[in-house]
Amino acid sequence: MPTNLTETEACVVPREVKVLIRGESENATRMKVRAGKFSLTIDEPRSMGGTDEGPSPIQVLLMALAGCLNVTGHEIARQRGLKLNRMNVRIEGVMNPCNFIGCSFEERAGFQHIKVTIDADMEGVSQEEKEDWIRETESRCPVTDNIKADTKISVSLS
Repeated sequence: MPTNLTETEACVVPREVKVLIRGESENATRMKVRAGKFSLTIDEPRSMGGTDEGPSPIQVLLMALAGCLNVTGHEIARQRGLKLNRMNVRIEGVMNPCNFIGCSFEERAGFQHIKVTIDADMEGVSQEEKEDWIRETESRCPVTDNIKADTKISVSLS
């Protein structure tokens, strides 16, 4: 995987970045979450008992995936010296809500499949270069990695 990071740039990258999210429940389906100076209301659609005042948690997950693929794709293009003018990302996730609702436990609670389609406007780039770029983008995207990998999560009471 070619990279244009200088030795100095590679050395100043922190080896650990901590991300803190705080959330406060507003009702059974709606939560106000904060990340630094930013806040977002996460809710469920009316069909799932919510008030539809914000994206659902699973929509936020896929939104994070789109944003991370964008940042990663642009960084890899920069490192490779490729001109990436624009990226359009379409993500479709398929899941069975029965486990979450409690009506069936035959399938896992999360997505069974996530399909990502990226339309990348890149100048003077061959199809082979684009395919190498997208493979590296997928492999280096932290959100993609967390969705695909068995990331350890511990949930406890305070």
